[in-house]
Order: sequence, then structure tokens, then C-alpha cells
Amino acid sequence: MNTYHKQYDVLVVGAGHAGCEAALAAARMGCETLIVTINLDTIAKMSCNPAIGGLAKGHLVKEIDALGGEMAKNIDKTGIQFRQLNTKKGPAVRSSRAQADKYAYQSEMKRVLERQPHLDIKQLLVDELLTENGKCIGILGHTQTAYLAKTVILTTGTFLKGLVHLGDVSYSAGRAGESSAEKLSDSFLSLGFEIGRLKTGTPPRVNAHTVNFDVMEIQPGDQQPRPFSFSTEQITQPQLPCHLTYTNEKTHQIIRDNLHRSAMYSGRITGIGPRYCPSIEDKVVRFADKDRHQVFVEPEGRDTDEIYLNGISASLPEDVQVDMVHSIKGLENAEIMRFAYAVEYDFAPATQLYPTLETKRVEHLYFAGQLNGTTGYEEAAAQGLMAGINAALKVRAEEPLILDRSQAYIGVLIDDLVTKDIREPYRMFTSRAEYRLELREDNADLRLTEMGRQINLIEAETYERFQIKRKLVEEEINRLEHTRLKPSLDTQTLLKSAGISEIGQPTSLAELLKRPEIHYGQIKQLASNSQPLPEVVEEQVEIQIKYEGYIDRQTTQIRQFKKMEHFRIPIDFDYTSVRSLKTEACEQLAKIRPISVGQASRIPGVSPADISILMVWVEQYKRQMQSQV
Repeated sequence: MNTYHKQYDVLVVGAGHAGCEAALAAARMGCETLIVTINLDTIAKMSCNPAIGGLAKGHLVKEIDALGGEMAKNIDKTGIQFRQLNTKKGPAVRSSRAQADKYAYQSEMKRVLERQPHLDIKQLLVDELLTENGKCIGILGHTQTAYLAKTVILTTGTFLKGLVHLGDVSYSAGRAGESSAEKLSDSFLSLGFEIGRLKTGTPPRVNAHTVNFDVMEIQPGDQQPRPFSFSTEQITQPQLPCHLTYTNEKTHQIIRDNLHRSAMYSGRITGIGPRYCPSIEDKVVRFADKDRHQVFVEPEGRDTDEIYLNGISASLPEDVQVDMVHSIKGLENAEIMRFAYAVEYDFAPATQLYPTLETKRVEHLYFAGQLNGTTGYEEAAAQGLMAGINAALKVRAEEPLILDRSQAYIGVLIDDLVTKDIREPYRMFTSRAEYRLELREDNADLRLTEMGRQINLIEAETYERFQIKRKLVEEEINRLEHTRLKPSLDTQTLLKSAGISEIGQPTSLAELLKRPEIHYGQIKQLASNSQPLPEVVEEQVEIQIKYEGYIDRQTTQIRQFKKMEHFRIPIDFDYTSVRSLKTEACEQLAKIRPISVGQASRIPGVSPADISILMVWVEQYKRQMQSQV
């Protein structure tokens, strides 16, 4: 075994969306960083859907940006269609989504990595983790060269013993056309980690020249596209349309007639698939009462004719896929360029991690992305960013950064993973966040940019713009709260001209804006600010004033939540010593090893009564430890 001449602070295995964010974060925080990947040409590859964001996922992307990550900036530069979702609903559930030019996206991300100071990039297949005295000290490549590092982050995606299924054909691959990592899982098992098996899939891609778009519903982007990144002033590139069509009874009959040939239904696949993004076989079986399912027809880029058929992920044989696609309106003559397939892969249940994403079993080793059982580029990138941050803080001997459920969707994501023993691919939804009125897309920078600046991930120029925005929001809210209108004849005339009903007593502009039918544009007609305000500032002012009562109520709930989160449990606490704990609760607590009473209360099988008992015993333990000092 040879040892590479250079030693690193942080070593990242895998260059998907998690790996890119992890490596960039560590390098930007001043750590000498190495990222290794099986193929340099597939850095940040969009293996499945060529899009970023979506319901709740857009929140994650905004938070990644607010902390200093790269995903939002990259999609702003390479997106081909931008849409704001749920615009008719409240601000808490509005989300951004952008169709990506998948090749431009990965090319641009590769360029960013290549030009990042303190970051080296190597093409390498990893066979083994190197450990010493319970700590990870590096990795062993397939060429038998050791690369040593103070911390290691694994972001292996679907490549651990990846197995691709297409009908009755199966072969080893991390994804179609690429090799899998066959030995690294064995290294996990030798270190005592638990390994499970998951499954995901992807739909067919067809040639645009063989698609009849005229008979489909066109889906254009927003006329005024909103950027993902708070540092992007505007989206200037032209947008491309997407289209919508549907499966039909003929499609469903073809699938039903061939279920025995599906890798999923023939028993060839043992891994658990994503509940919220099922294959078309699953849809037809589970939702038998549905006479059609949506198929989103999405371009994969500006300079390619490949079209992604979002909604018909499958593991059916090629001949069945041809019949299935040709049965769909507008796709009768579509030529399939890449067939759909399913892929099984090893994952490590995330209850083996601390909320920092460091493993409990091996110190200095971090897991992020699909390795932890998630699905989606955004969930992976969020974990990669946090793993990179915490690995860098570990190298610097500083306190870790842990976001709780009241601070960010990222906090919800990681807390769910490390606490709830999830055994199916995890996907983020707004419904998972108890405090979603506080965790909006529009205020991600106000929530998180200070943290990003403190750990040196936010540049001075970006931080200065953020401070200006925050100051303008505060000043405008203050102005509206202290500008009062008297019910004079002139005032009533002015109100009428602005489309606002009369007032019977002195009323502040803020009180007027709280009326459901009033918007900020009308307030400007009454008493505009002396300086024109950016649209994002006006939006933030309107949301904060209109929803003040609800936000205050949630803030009170968060204060109660924080009390439980701040009640820390020592890592070495012996749960078996606690009399009166139910056996199930004791086993679960010993397995998860929560860092706080708040986290303990969210563990399945732990009741409020168990928490009350636990708090008493933890207090006694802390007093005992203090008396011995």
C-alpha cells in the first residue's frame, strides 16, 4: 500500500450534489480538502429529474444559499425554466422550482469546484475506509494508494453495490452506464455499521423530434422568473416551455398485462422504493381507481433533443416500455433514447449518526446524501453542506453547527433522519415542519445568513447586501407602524382612490395592511417611502405585517420547544440505570442516544411519561458529575 504525499483536513468521497456542497463548504472555510469520484465527467450529474427545487425542496435550496452553499447560484446560471409553485396559497408553502440544463448545470458546478482554492479533485474508486483507534483517518483507493485526512465525508449516492434492473435484466451499476462501488459496503460492515437496501428509479428519455407537442398542454415559465439565490439580481436567460400529457386506460392495461415482467413485481427487487415518487407500475396497482396519471414532458437542456418523461419511472422490459410510451397522447411515435430502469443500492440508516452527521461508531467520519436514506438532489445537498461545515469545524476544534427544527427545513430534515429510524427513501414536505410559518422561502436569508457569515461561508459583499436588505425591512415596518392616518375628508378620499374602505378612527398604515384585501401596493399609494424599495423588501414587509399575529403565536411555541432542546443529555448517559423507563423506551434511547430531551421526545416508542422520568434522572446525573469535579 502506498500513501499519497499530501494529507488533507477533509476528504469527501463522491461528487454528486451532497459531495459538491460538502467539499466547497470545507474548502471555503479554509480546510485543505480533497474530493474523489469514480468519474470526473459526472460531477453534479442529474441522474434523474433535470430540475432543482419544488414543494419544500425549494425551501432547502434557499437555505443552502443563505448559509453559503452553491446549488442556488448554479441553477440561477443554468436554469431553462423558473416557476413559483403554490402562489395562490399562503407564503409558508410557496416554493420555487427550476428546470435545469442538466449538462450546463454539471459543467458549471465542475468549473466552480476546479477553481475553488484549497480544493483538490481526483478520479478514484474507493475500496476501504482506514481507521485507527476508533477514528477514521482516510480511505484506500482501488489502486491501493491510501489518502489520509483528519475527517472523511461519505456521499456515495446510489453507488454502493448498485444494481440496475430493466425487466428481467439486472447488472451491477451505480446508475446506467456507470460502475458501482462494490467493496466499500464491506468496509462499513467490518466497522460494525448497519446496512440496508433501498431502490429508486428513473423514466425513459425520448427524442424531441419524435414528440407531438401540439396535442399536449403547454407549461411556460413565470413571466418574471424569481432567482433561487439571494445574491442573484435577476434571471436574464430565455426560458423554454415544458408540456403536460397523461397516461390512459390503454397505458394502464399494457402495464397490468406485463407486471410479471417488471423487476419490481417479479420479486427481483428487494430494496424499498420511495413512497412519494412511485414507479408507474406502482401507481397503476396502488391507485387502480385513477384513469390517468400526469406525464410532465421536460427538456433536458438547450443543446440536446433529449426529453425527460417525468411521471413514468419504470423497471419494465424495453419492449413493454416502447408500447407504454406509444400509448400516451403526443408520444405515439416517440423514439426512446434511454430506457427507464430501477436501481438498488446500499444505505446506512441515519440513526447511526449524531445531528452533526458524524457517525457514532467511528469518530471523524461523516455520512451525507442518499447514503442516509434520502431521495432528491436538494435533500442531499443540504446534508452535504452541513457535513462539510461540521467536518471543518471539527478540524478547527470549534463547536459544531446544528440547526434545530425551528430554525430551518435543514434542521427538520436532519432531525427526522437521525431520530426516527426511517427505512424508506425520505423526501421533504412542508407538512414535516411544525414551524413552517417561520421557515418560509422568502426569509431564509434573515434566518440563516448570520450563521453563514460567522463560519466564513458568506462573503463580505453578500453580507453587506444582506445587511442593507434587513435594515430596509426593519425601517419600513417601523415607518408603517408609526404612520397614522386620521379619518379626515382628505384621508377618506385618498383611501377611496386607493381602493381601501374608509376608517372610523386614527389607523396606522400597518393596521391597514393587515386587512386581508389590502396589499402593499395600495399602501404605497397612501404614503410611499421616500426611497423606492426593492421588490423583495416590499414582499418581506407585507408578509411580516400581515401574518404578525400568527408569527407571534408560533414564536411562543418555538420558545417552549427551545426549552426542551436546551435540556442537554450527556453522551455517556446510561439509560439502563433509569428505573421506571419502559423497556422499549430504554432500548430506543440507548440506540439513538439523543443529544437533548427535545430530541428524545421525538423518538418513536418514547412517551411523555418516559420523558418526565428521564428529565429527573438526567438532572440527578448532572448534579452528581458536578459534585465530583
